[in-house]
Amino acid sequence: MKTASLAGRRCRYSMGACALNRGMLVLCSVLALMLAGCTSESNKPEEPAQPEKKGPELILARSGFQKVYIAARGWNADARPYRLASVATSDGNGHDGKWAVWVGSFASPSTQREINFTWSGSTAQGAPSLGINRGSEDSYSPSNANTKVWDMAFLKIDSDQAFAEAQKHGGDKVLEKSPDTPVTYVCDWNHNTNELIWHVIYGASREGAKLTVSVNASTGAFIRVEK
Repeated sequence: MKTASLAGRRCRYSMGACALNRGMLVLCSVLALMLAGCTSESNKPEEPAQPEKKGPELILARSGFQKVYIAARGWNADARPYRLASVATSDGNGHDGKWAVWVGSFASPSTQREINFTWSGSTAQGAPSLGINRGSEDSYSPSNANTKVWDMAFLKIDSDQAFAEAQKHGGDKVLEKSPDTPVTYVCDWNHNTNELIWHVIYGASREGAKLTVSVNASTGAFIRVEK
């Protein structure tokens, strides 16, 4: 009887040991898989951070002017503007007076040189690079009536205000009929009347424009319909 009892205990011990061994094997296998997964993850190269895509920065004329004016004064301390103009791009329409590209034309009376500075906030195809873009220098003639320099203090009316005034004089009808018409802006000095003028252009340029309205850039008063 004692021999049988001892044999039974040995058998149970043996079975328990087997079960324990199987459990250890399973545990080891799980740990091995976990370690392999960690190693695999740690060996993966870090993916480079994707640059944040920025949309177009549409701004009013006076904000655009400030940006190019600073660049122009860095070019020549006596630089003065003779023209400010928007450039039509596919990321705007100008109906709120805002564009993502503004060009300032400046002259230095002391050196008789002129230059364009373009500010771009556009990501559209074909647009200038973001930020300030410097053009090429050229000779400047102070006697040229089309490039008369003016004092920035005259620019009191912003492009959105000029647009609102132009709308009262035929612009509203143009956009009612053709709402996709871009509205562009040119500001320059009229040497005949000695005033700074906004030309509000219903079109991408003066050539082929559906309507152009003159607005005084110092007072905001309507001057005339050019076309």
